[in-house]
Amino acid sequence: MTADDLKEQLKQVKYPGFSRDIVSFGLVRSVGFSDGTAQVALGLTTSDAQVPRQLQAEIDKCLRSLPGVKRVIVDISVQPVRAPAMAGGNLPGVEAAPKTIRHAVAIASGKGGVGKSTFAVNLACTFARIFSSRGQPGRVGLLDCDIYGPSVPLMMGIQGRPEIQGEGPQARLIPMEKHGVKVMSMGFLVDDNTPVVWRGPMVMKTIQQFVQNVDWGELEVLVVDLPPGTGDAQLSLVQTLPLDGAILVTTPQPAAANVARKGGLMLQKVNVPLLGVAENMSWFTDPAGGRHPLFGEGGGTITAEKLGTVLLGQVPLFTEIREGGDAGRPIVVDHPASAASVVFQRIAEAVLSALARPAAPRL
Repeated sequence: MTADDLKEQLKQVKYPGFSRDIVSFGLVRSVGFSDGTAQVALGLTTSDAQVPRQLQAEIDKCLRSLPGVKRVIVDISVQPVRAPAMAGGNLPGVEAAPKTIRHAVAIASGKGGVGKSTFAVNLACTFARIFSSRGQPGRVGLLDCDIYGPSVPLMMGIQGRPEIQGEGPQARLIPMEKHGVKVMSMGFLVDDNTPVVWRGPMVMKTIQQFVQNVDWGELEVLVVDLPPGTGDAQLSLVQTLPLDGAILVTTPQPAAANVARKGGLMLQKVNVPLLGVAENMSWFTDPAGGRHPLFGEGGGTITAEKLGTVLLGQVPLFTEIREGGDAGRPIVVDHPASAASVVFQRIAEAVLSALARPAAPRL
């Protein structure tokens, strides 16, 4: 009997009131087995005294069904809820989170300079077009978690400050909206000449507030643009908002692909499913129609293979993509029939298909 065997068995234990298990929620801190005794440590944030007792009983029953397990020790660390509960209650392991978001998808890279925010903006706008065509406008959100260098407001062509609804602890930020996408970013809250000089705890708290204190309304998909790296911002998000999956963005060259793979391993370690890899700046097309792999070839495919996931698509390096981002008019909005827009459409459809599968975790 190994720790991995125990952890696999614990996937049968659902958090009370949810269809998602305690392992995918990231609540299991450690497991161990020795001389017939299985030991499990959990970390919860809840104000309901019944939850720890119920989980302890379910874990005991679940693990005792394994051959060789004679005794089960469950250690549950419980922290009280420190934020006002949103409508619908609290998610396990976090202070509070909205339950009106059907799917939350992170866009990650591990490395800066690969066009991750450009990808996130165009993907969100593509989702908006798809849901609008289905008679569901206003069902896509875009959360810019790059606290230090937010670029989403520029790329979406949004200026101004978000409105605040309500007062005191119940106050909620109303996201800005354009191109059918609801947007929240640090860029709305500071001016262009004010650098954000914060340590990790302040970054973590801001990201938590963007999830908990923004009135997103009913969303089919919330696209979360993560900053580069594998630090406080990424960990804070996965602890605050249960993610249905993540898309890794890389460019073809090894310098980017190797770092993207590490970002993917981090996400897997905290139980965030990988929906696939998107390769950006895959090639440049000259006026004569010739393709030139300016950043090499194969990085996206290799990254996907090493992480055991799929290559969702390859986005070409087009001047129109950059121009659209600088002008606040994403290419999928201004040129929906372009070759790049067709790639984003295929990627968006593939992601929605993956999210619709029964095995995909949901809020």
